[in-house]
Amino acid sequence: MDPAFLNQLQRIVGAGGVLHDPLDVLTYECDGLPHLRMSPAAVVLPASAAEVHDVVRLCARARVPFVPRGHGTGLSGGALPVAGGVLIALSRLNRVLEVDIPNQRVTVEPGVTNLEITRQVAPFGYYYAPDPSSQQVCSIGGNVAENSGGAHCLKYGFTTHHVIGVDAVMPDGELVRIDGALTDAPGPDLLGLIVGSEGTLAIVTSITVRILRRPETVQTLLAAFDTIDAGGAAVSEIIGAGIIPAAVEMMDALAIRAAEAAVHPGFPETDTVLIVELDGPAAEVEALFEIVKDICRRCKATSIEVAADEAQRMRIWRGRKAAFAAMGRVSPNYYVQDGVVPRTKLPEVLNRIRDLERRSGLPIGNVFHAGDGNLHPLICYDERIPGQSDKAVEVAAEILSYCIDAGGSLTGEHGIGADKNTYMPQMFSAADLALMQRVRNALDPLGLCNPGKIFPTPRLCGEVPGPYRAHPVEKAGLAERM
Repeated sequence: MDPAFLNQLQRIVGAGGVLHDPLDVLTYECDGLPHLRMSPAAVVLPASAAEVHDVVRLCARARVPFVPRGHGTGLSGGALPVAGGVLIALSRLNRVLEVDIPNQRVTVEPGVTNLEITRQVAPFGYYYAPDPSSQQVCSIGGNVAENSGGAHCLKYGFTTHHVIGVDAVMPDGELVRIDGALTDAPGPDLLGLIVGSEGTLAIVTSITVRILRRPETVQTLLAAFDTIDAGGAAVSEIIGAGIIPAAVEMMDALAIRAAEAAVHPGFPETDTVLIVELDGPAAEVEALFEIVKDICRRCKATSIEVAADEAQRMRIWRGRKAAFAAMGRVSPNYYVQDGVVPRTKLPEVLNRIRDLERRSGLPIGNVFHAGDGNLHPLICYDERIPGQSDKAVEVAAEILSYCIDAGGSLTGEHGIGADKNTYMPQMFSAADLALMQRVRNALDPLGLCNPGKIFPTPRLCGEVPGPYRAHPVEKAGLAERM
């Protein structure tokens, strides 16, 4: 990278805020998807929104691509660096800016962890609902980029349902406020456009989120089943009965075994476990919980454990939330995939995955948000064995094809990133992709902001070929703004 450009970066964030030695940037070669790696030319560690603003403006003037990164826990290669580009790591923007209990809002910088919001408001009887499994370490900025969900998204929704407003630096360096405080405000939903755009349209520098009151009562059960089909039937019957649980989670035998090895939650040795949690007014929860237990029995649950207190409930959830990381106890390497199928198709797709497991010879653990059909297959392999890494990628691709065949989606919450962009034409037509690209070009005509993510390469939807070139229609307007 041009030494003069590096000097300008250092003037903005200080010499200690710019990393460019190959060993120093090694940590930033990948996010939570380690089989995709790329070394950035430089890593910048801004400590304020003003510094982010200045760094992006500098990159825009120099036509240098840049990639925003939170805590690096993403699982789709969304924070994969670009060769010759700058990685903007936002971990130093980690302040809680405002806790507004009367208006049920909290404003934070993007480097604040998901769970920290709940810690801040718990003494007042509130919590932040979106709860990805990595909530102890993942950043709110990353949650906004990927529109993260979590176990309780069935009832409470995804990140987009809880973000009220953001401050953001646009790809040309302009600092803007996008405020969704008025739910019926006129005009297009720009906030909804930014949330889930995977860092391709803007870099958020502060986020205002909605917090919720703690429910009066929470009841949780763990039911064991001899087959995936039986567990899936229980999920369908629970939802079909008009019950919307706070969470409905399933784990198969391999995931159970890994969780037991890692955190010892005391799960039964069985083919499938189902975690169901209800919350709300005590009388309502008590009545509905009896119906849930009856449905589990009717669907031939071999055992049902009801959490008698908070400690027992936390033990059950510890087993579920440890599942991803716990796979390291049973496999040298694993690849986490993320797809969605209609609830009624869960048993069919899961049985196809089990058949694929037998054919491929690679063990596949299944952990999923059963209530909304969000699958998280964990494909185990050993990178020391020639060909197994490539085979794991092929297996993951086949699983995604099952999701599309079933009328589902390529992703539920992990995003498309660099991992699944080549599969987008399986789900969207060329016209669909062209429309999405036009929106992206309108906000980032130079293609500098997190390039190479979401859309297939080479582009099949009208983007100008070549690295980081402006769309011809946009060049004049961009020059005027610069």
